[in-house]
Amino acid sequence: TLNSDGSLNIVNTGYNFVQHKWENVTGKGKVGDECLKVSFFGPIYKDYIVISIDNSYQYAMVGSKNYEYLWILSRTTSIPESIKKQYVSMAKSLGYNTDDLIWTVHNAKK
Repeated sequence: TLNSDGSLNIVNTGYNFVQHKWENVTGKGKVGDECLKVSFFGPIYKDYIVISIDNSYQYAMVGSKNYEYLWILSRTTSIPESIKKQYVSMAKSLGYNTDDLIWTVHNAKK
């Protein structure tokens, strides 16, 4: 959501597959020169680049400038194999290591 000072309130919800529980983290975002800058831990901001979004805004791929982080996101609990393959292929061609992607199973209770 947009804050009155022009920054963004960012809430990430994800499943911790190690601890078998849902977790939330709230951060702050601001628009940078070529990316979104996001902070979850005080004054340190990391660069996030929206690499791809499908036409219906159901799936997105977001990564970091240094290729250290990569997320493939969905508004639903599943991603069609065709979207997975397309995004993984695109990420590899850009230089991201996709071998360590974790495909979350969304049958855990929130």
